[in-house]
Amino acid sequence: MSHSRHALPPLHLLLAIAIMAVWGTNFVVIKLALAHLTPLTLATLRFVIVFLPLALVLPRPQVPWRNLAAYGLLIGAGQFGVLFTAMRHDITPGLASLVVQTQVFFTIGLSMRLTGERIAPFQIVALLLATAGLAVIVLHTDGTATPLGLGLVLVAALSWSLGNMVARKAGSVNMLAYVVWSALFAVPPLALFALLLDGPAAVWGGIRAADGWTWGAVAWQAVGNTMFGYAAWGWLLHRHPAAQVAPLALLVPVFGLGASALVLGEPLQPWKLAAFTLVMAGLALGITWPHLRERFAR
Repeated sequence: MSHSRHALPPLHLLLAIAIMAVWGTNFVVIKLALAHLTPLTLATLRFVIVFLPLALVLPRPQVPWRNLAAYGLLIGAGQFGVLFTAMRHDITPGLASLVVQTQVFFTIGLSMRLTGERIAPFQIVALLLATAGLAVIVLHTDGTATPLGLGLVLVAALSWSLGNMVARKAGSVNMLAYVVWSALFAVPPLALFALLLDGPAAVWGGIRAADGWTWGAVAWQAVGNTMFGYAAWGWLLHRHPAAQVAPLALLVPVFGLGASALVLGEPLQPWKLAAFTLVMAGLALGITWPHLRERFAR
C-alpha cells in the first residue's frame, strides 16, 4: 500500500474526477427512477443488480466474510438505506446530497485516528474553502430539513466513512469483486426497510409500473455508481492517504448542480457560481499545493 505524501498522479486524479462526475450527475438519474419506484425499492434493486450476475463470474475476494459483511451493511444499509429513508419525508434530495459530503471530514478524522495519518495545514485550508462553498449552497437552499432528517443524513455520511475504512482494511484485493460480493449483505436489510417503511403494495406497484427509463436508471445505479464508482473509489483509497482522496468528493454537488442546470433547467444564480468558485478553489489548493511546494523547494 503506497501512502505517499506526494500529490495524486494525473491518471489517478482523472479517475477520481470521473467518479465524482458519475456520483454528481446521479441525482438527475435518480429523479428518473423515482418516477415509479420508492427510494428504498430503488436502493434494493441497485444492489441486487450489483450482486447478480457478476457474483457468478467473479470469485469472492480473499478477505474475511466479516469484512465483506461490514462493507455491505455500511454502504448498502448504512449509507443508502438511511439516506433514502431520510429523503422520504425529512430532507430534500438536494440538501441531502450536500450534507452527506460531511463524509469527507468523518473519513479524514477516522483515518487520522486509526492509521496515524497526519493532516497537513494546506489540507485544512483547502477543506475550509470547500466547506465555505458548501455552506453558501446550504444557506441558499429553499428545501426544508427536519432535525431527524439532518441527523439521519449525518449517520449516512458516517456510514460511508466507516465503509471507506473497512475497504482500506481489506488490503490489496480486486475492488470490483469486493463491491460485488459485499452487495450480498446490503440487499436483505434494504429489502426489509422497503417492505416495512414503504409497504408491499408500494414496492410491487412501483416495480410493475416501471418503464424502460426506470430500468435504465436502476442499471446505471448499479453499473455506474456502485460497480465503477465504489470499486474505483476503494482502489484509490487503498493507494493514497484518505486526507488526499476524500476531499475530492466535494466535487459531487458541483457536478450535481451542473447536471441539474443542463438537464432539468435549474437556474445558476450568482450565489451558486460563488459556491462553485469556493469549492473549486479548495480542491485546487488541495491538489496543486504539493506540486507547487516541490517546485519552489528546488
